[in-house]
Amino acid sequence: MQGGLEDTICAIATPVGEGGIGIVRLSGPQALLVASQVVRLRSGLPLSSVLSHTLHLADLVIPAMDNQRNLRLGHKEEPVSGLLDEALVVYMKGPRSFTAEDVVEIQSHGGALVLGMVCKVCLESGARMAEPGEFTKRAFLNGRLDLTQAEAVLDTIRATSSVGLNIAQRQLRGDLGREVEQARSSLLMVLAHVEAGIDFVDEDIAFLQRDELLRIVSEAFGVVQKLEATAQEGRILREGARVVILGRPNVGKSSLLNRLLREERAIVTAIPGTTRDVIEESIDLDGVRIRLIDTAGVRQTVDIVEQEGIKRTRAAQDEADLLLLVLDVSALLTSDDRDLLRMVRDRRHVVLLNKADLAGTVEPDAALAGHPVYPISAKTGLGIETVKLALRAQLVSGGFEAAESVTVTNVRHRDALRRAGESLGQALESVQSGMAGELVSIDVRAAADALGEITGAITTDEILGRIFSEFCIGK
Repeated sequence: MQGGLEDTICAIATPVGEGGIGIVRLSGPQALLVASQVVRLRSGLPLSSVLSHTLHLADLVIPAMDNQRNLRLGHKEEPVSGLLDEALVVYMKGPRSFTAEDVVEIQSHGGALVLGMVCKVCLESGARMAEPGEFTKRAFLNGRLDLTQAEAVLDTIRATSSVGLNIAQRQLRGDLGREVEQARSSLLMVLAHVEAGIDFVDEDIAFLQRDELLRIVSEAFGVVQKLEATAQEGRILREGARVVILGRPNVGKSSLLNRLLREERAIVTAIPGTTRDVIEESIDLDGVRIRLIDTAGVRQTVDIVEQEGIKRTRAAQDEADLLLLVLDVSALLTSDDRDLLRMVRDRRHVVLLNKADLAGTVEPDAALAGHPVYPISAKTGLGIETVKLALRAQLVSGGFEAAESVTVTNVRHRDALRRAGESLGQALESVQSGMAGELVSIDVRAAADALGEITGAITTDEILGRIFSEFCIGK
């Protein structure tokens, strides 16, 4: 990322396209000076005289070219060469702003031309274009957010379900960062005592006793394990779950997809093998986003196109969080059905006995024993609501979304917790076996460093670059 905190940065902070309102955001030491080139307050006062955090009606202008770089705070208005728009302008004096720097936000009409010209004048007046995520990165570098909170900004923007948004908001408030930092602080205290004991081994000074050392390390280990255990379901709540619909041709997979979506998304015919490709659509199950993936029917075939569809089905099922196996209850199980039942047994799955509305259904087969089985009719809707509850229960355990729970949703966090847990496990073994303090301190420090990576207490330019590059410009 070019430049540093001494730069004043500028970007359009609202999405690309037309809208009622668009915002150009400036942040940095020269934010007021740069904004003054384009802003003329209707009150006639200079922008530098306004109170922080107050909105002011203004005209947006194009300064005359000869005066583009000559405006100084407090001087009278300079000549202008054009009127752009009217706007509301707010100045937020640091550190009481998102970036903890001086910030000016210009709220004009949301036309691309207006916003682009406002940005252009700001760049010509001494600002530079912000890099992706640079506003949020500055909030982190200036100490207003820890790294978990900065990442939660992106999670909030990208949230696709109410539960995912709730988790992102808890992290934005600092819930995860506080719990991680509390465990890290206790480890740093342990480290200080252990290393002091090494330095003053010949002195008659009482340092941390073995039982107390064991207790503190064990408590930190418990916190790390508890947080790591939330990671799988946390990812589902953040990103949504991939649910793949499987079955041989003509058992009603596409009809089921249409019924769950409440629209005719997939083509349904009486001809087996109608679905040749993977179809993906999303639904919301009481706040949890489910990505439903309809696949080609699995069977032995010489049709090249159908073979490719089955190949894609296999690939989709390998990446699934849950498999939805559809069987035709109006007919005896085939060898293809039995193969699919064996395949899903060791995976998270639900078996649906479709066409339960038809008369003369056959008796349940012994091959279904041990599987979670639900009779349904994709045609009439019989059993569909029960299946929705079962899907959600399979993906998200009861009580998991308690209002005060801390949930790990980020792969980076999960990896750091895994490494911290491994180091703490080694530290516990070392303490219990009475090993020297030097060996204990190595593992305790490694665990503390791994936890520090989560909050940003310990970080690198590579980690920061990877995180903030995912943001869009203006955030």
